[in-house]
Amino acid sequence: MTRIDAFTDDALGTLDAVGAVDALRAGTVSAAELVDAAIARTEAVNPALNGMAHEAFDRARTRARLAYPYGGYFDGVPTFIKDNVAVAGMPTREGADAWQARIEANDGDFARPYLATGLIPIGKTQLSEFGFSASAEHPRLGAVRNPWHTDYTAGASSSGSGAFVAAGVVPIAHANDGGGSIRIPAACNGLVGLKPSRGRLPLDRNVRQMPLQIVHNGVLTRSVRDTAAFYREMERTVAHPKLPRIGDIRGPGAARLHIAVCTQSIARDSAPEIADLTLQTAALLEELGHRVTVVDNPIPRRFIDDFLLYWSFLAFALVRGGRRTFGETFDRTRLDSLTLGLERHAAGNLVRLPAALVRLARTRRITERLHSTYDLLLTPTLADVTPRIGHLDPTADYQQVIERLIDWVAFTPLQNVTGEPAMSLPLARSASGLPIGMMFSAPLGRDARLLELAYELEAARPWPTISG
Repeated sequence: MTRIDAFTDDALGTLDAVGAVDALRAGTVSAAELVDAAIARTEAVNPALNGMAHEAFDRARTRARLAYPYGGYFDGVPTFIKDNVAVAGMPTREGADAWQARIEANDGDFARPYLATGLIPIGKTQLSEFGFSASAEHPRLGAVRNPWHTDYTAGASSSGSGAFVAAGVVPIAHANDGGGSIRIPAACNGLVGLKPSRGRLPLDRNVRQMPLQIVHNGVLTRSVRDTAAFYREMERTVAHPKLPRIGDIRGPGAARLHIAVCTQSIARDSAPEIADLTLQTAALLEELGHRVTVVDNPIPRRFIDDFLLYWSFLAFALVRGGRRTFGETFDRTRLDSLTLGLERHAAGNLVRLPAALVRLARTRRITERLHSTYDLLLTPTLADVTPRIGHLDPTADYQQVIERLIDWVAFTPLQNVTGEPAMSLPLARSASGLPIGMMFSAPLGRDARLLELAYELEAARPWPTISG
């Protein structure tokens, strides 16, 4: 097994983001020392992990040596931002090399409050082309590899962020999720990944224009308290007026919950190992005093076809509008087989799209009925173990890749459609030792309930990091 570990005896040590804040306030480390440590760690492991899309080391060092102009809670903590949101002074390549990316003149609507927390980006992280695949394996940019075992994928379009946080390069990194890309890399890399309620965090303009809003911004962390602190701090400036506030969650909730558990996805039964690990998690919940009920999956099989059509429509819009969006250098022949296959699928089925969108929008009626009985839903994050690099090769035959994607990413798209919050926690390990994520979803706006349960589970079954 080739494991990549960036943890070392430097200013970052094994600190999580909250620990780094505490060290900064105590004066035992400086922002410059933390940033220098993160840069050194990036240089040490990126040749093996291939997680970086753009480096901004000089900018980060300059920022770290200033007198903290933002005044945010995380002032001085190094981070990465995924390469599909706009950050002033950096290009946005969307995981592709089909055009000459321009340097952004301004921060986008997400980067502004993200950077206002004081987090210092040392660069941008790699993703699959436009985020369409659940594995970043670009034919020319290379594959992003899992630090637990580099023969395996780091998972989904936030894979670069997931690989770097798990390997100890930074304690917290931006991720976003249109079909599972916060929760999937959390599951593959042994991290905490909360996809928040729709509207909880701002989106850049190009994403807000989608006819059905499925994308959600967030972060990947190694500890529940880091995720909770991030949402607390973001809420200081971007609280959504129609959602219950998360507030300052610092520990488990007192309420005992009624939790539904389902190991059967819309597409298939989970692999036996995954189903067994999910039921073990359900048994842990019962030991903690929660009530658990096994349920069948209530979502109709038609959901898969409808979601695939909408997913492919997004590819259609990007490919057909490529020159208008990305400039005259856009060259569709440099796109991978998956993107072009999705575009063809949409082109042949556009007449079905309006009805598909109506059905997708109505899906929340089903989950609302489920949540009228149960406080939370537990499923595996993914239907099978993490695949090896090559299993989801985007240059392979489109039909092969899309069938494998549907087979593996069988649970996560539901909450992108309904807008409900869902969190992957690294509560299990496969027989081969790779992390396995367990996913909890809640009614819209009940993100705090997920964080409270996450604290309880983290205390009851602490998860290891790569450093041990």
